[in-house]
Formats: sequence, structure tokens, C-alpha cells
Amino acid sequence: MAKTKSAYFCQNCGYESPKWMGQCPSCKQWNSFVEEVVEKSSSKVPEWRSTTTTGNAKRANKAAIIHEIVYQDESRILTPDQEFNRVLGGGIVPGSLVLIGGEPGIGKSTLMLQLALSIPQVKTLYISGEESEQQIKMRAERLSQSSKANCYILTETSTQNIFKQIETVQPNVIVIDSIQTLHSAQIESAPGSVSQVRECTAELLRFAKETSTPVFIVGHITKDGSIAGPKVLEHMVDTVLQFEGDRHHVYRILRAVKNRFGSASELGIYEMQGSGLREVSNPSEIMISQRDEPVSGVSIAAMLEGMRPMMIEVQALVSNSAFGTAQRSSTGYDTKRLNMLLAVLEKRFGFRLSAQDVFLNIAGGLRVEDPAIDLAVVVAIISSQQDIPIRSNLTFAGEVGLSGEIRAVNRIEQRIQEAEKLGFDGIFISKFNTKGLDAKKYNIAIRPVAKLEDIFSALFG
Repeated sequence: MAKTKSAYFCQNCGYESPKWMGQCPSCKQWNSFVEEVVEKSSSKVPEWRSTTTTGNAKRANKAAIIHEIVYQDESRILTPDQEFNRVLGGGIVPGSLVLIGGEPGIGKSTLMLQLALSIPQVKTLYISGEESEQQIKMRAERLSQSSKANCYILTETSTQNIFKQIETVQPNVIVIDSIQTLHSAQIESAPGSVSQVRECTAELLRFAKETSTPVFIVGHITKDGSIAGPKVLEHMVDTVLQFEGDRHHVYRILRAVKNRFGSASELGIYEMQGSGLREVSNPSEIMISQRDEPVSGVSIAAMLEGMRPMMIEVQALVSNSAFGTAQRSSTGYDTKRLNMLLAVLEKRFGFRLSAQDVFLNIAGGLRVEDPAIDLAVVVAIISSQQDIPIRSNLTFAGEVGLSGEIRAVNRIEQRIQEAEKLGFDGIFISKFNTKGLDAKKYNIAIRPVAKLEDIFSALFG
């Protein structure tokens, strides 16, 4: 029998120590070490490897010079969900390991089951350690896709039994819901512990790479929004997806945090309905509210999220402060950047905002990091303070500097095309974005500006 030992693991980053410590030397987190029983697993082989043609012998790889390596472009598995294909970078890559995290009740299991049911040409094995077969069947009937699906359901938490069923079913795609419920006989600690999560993920990673079978694993998240388990878990997988949204609203966002096979800044938008998740192909329509009359403090920004242009609504409210210290609050936008823009308006242009409360909101529940939204934020703040509405057929794309200049932003052509497609009459951009730009081919008025004074005089007189 293999020799066992006891070790201490950091629940935050997975750092291993032979003794307990108050502070983790790796992530500097306090009181995060827990004791776990660890078993030496060097002499053991996973069940799925003992049944392959190679037996227990390890494959001996040889070093090869790079120009002699033959590259074969493997075809991806395309799903009917275009939003999911976009986030993955063009479809499911064979042999990839994808980690999906999100808050409880946000719809991770629904998304994965809907994916397994939507590709009848591919044999899928859906493994659940949290629900029974009857519960999964009930949700599949609600999704109305179970009649034609080529999907197998397995309720199991032991990785050894899971690999035996995989040898029997021979699936093309595997879904694990969730990784925190699995346990391996190689480790004697409890399911969900740092060592169990790491060992189970390592076994699935070896299986995915050696058999070219894509594996999707669902992961829980902690209170601060990060994926539960050791941080090394995110380094082991090929792709990390974050499923975001408010459970009290209908829209969900699938965001790529890490992707070895595509862009790491893509997102897909879904609408939660009674029959499952519906993909939203044109998110600009839901990000812009329909108003009957002009309202001050509202502007439209032409932004990019990954490779995707979108029109979003920026809402600002400026009011006199009832307390000694003015409030600064933003939803979906960096508060530090908001304070910087307010300082520019007060220092460079004399707007008295230090004694006024400023509230900023990005409509639709998005969290925006594109600096091109700065111009729309500034316009919305001044519109609310002066109580002058902005025409709803205008949009803005520009970064604001500390001296009040409007800086150029990348891929301005895509922003202009998206604004033209949605019926906007004019777009304000930086003067430095007009180099090499053919404005005659667009049916939208392109209005270049160099400083904030130019746009203030054009909008507010």
C-alpha cells in the first residue's frame, strides 16, 4: 500500500506546505491553510489508461526541431449556438479542456445541458454529481430538445467509475457538472478540497489530450467572484469562461477570460426564458432603451467588446450633495476613471462638480473597460448637470486625456459601421482617427473633434 502523508494546502491559491502557517507565502492570504491527507500516486494509473492500447507504459516523446513538425489544422465542432462558437473562437476544439464558472443559479447547468442537447450529430456524455437523472430529464423536457439529442446522462462522482463509463459509451464531447463534486481514489481527502479538485482536473486533462476529446467542466465560484479551488486550476485548462449576470434580470453574458484557441476578450449575450437560454445576435438593440422623449444625462457610446462592436447607453445623474462629502458611484464603469474624468472637467473647464453627487450607470448590466467610452461618459455628465438633453441619434467614440484632448481609439471603422447599421445620424470621433478614413462611403455624419471644447460648443452651445 502506498505511503500516506498529511499536508496543508492554501484554499485560495493551492500552495502546499508541510506545516500550518498563518499567512500564505504565495498569495499573502491569512488563515487559508487546511490540512488534507495526501496519498502518493506515482505507482497508480487511472482506470482509463489501463484499458488503452499503450497499457501502463508511458509514452516516450522525443524532441523535434520546429520546422520538421507537421501541423494539421483540425476541424472544430460547430454548435447551433453562434454566441457560444464566437466565445470559443470558432467552435469546440478537439482535445480542449474548458472551465465554466458562474454564480449559483445563474444558468451554468442549463447552458451546458442545452449545448449537449443541441448537437445531435455528436455523441455527448453529460456527467452530473449534483442532480439525479430524473431532474436532468425534467430540465431537458423544459428545453424541448431531448427527442433528437444524442446525449447520455451519468450521475456519478468517482473518476474511476466515470472513466469506465467513458470507455463504454465512447463519447465525442464530455460535460462535467461540477468539478467540485468529483473525487479520485488517488487522493484520500474530501471532494471539493484543493487536492481533489487539482487531481480530478489533472486526470481529465490527460484524458482530453491523449484522446482528443473536448471536456467541459463547471466550476463553483467564491464570494469575491473568482473560481473556487486552487488558482492553478485556471492555468491547467485551455479556456476559462465566465457566465455572468443578475439572477433577477433576463440577460446573461458569457465572457472568455482565457482562451488558447481564440480571442480572450470575446463575449456572448443570452436571454433567459422559460424554455432555456436564447442567444441575442444583436446586443445593441437591448443595450439602448427606447424613450418617448429626450432625457438629460443619457448618451450613446460606440464601444468594442473583444471583436464585437456594440452601442451601449450611458446614464449619468448629477445632483447637489446633501452631505459634506460628495458621492461618486458607478455601475459597470471603473470608479477611479470616473474620478479622473471629473477632475479633468473641473480643472480644465471649470465645471463645479466637487460639491455635487455623481452617479453613473451602464445600461444592460455590462461592465465596460473600453477607453472609447470616455467621451460618452463626459457628455452624459455635463448633460445631466446642465439639464440639456442629447439628441438620441448621436453616438460617441473617443478617449479623453488629462489635458482635455480627445485621443484616437482602435478599429474606428467597425464602430462607424455599427452606428450606421442601427440608424444613427452622426458620430463624434477623435480628429486623429480620420487619417486614412474615407468618410464618403458611410451614410452617417462623421464629426471629428480634437478637444472637449469642440464637442461642448457643438452640443451645449
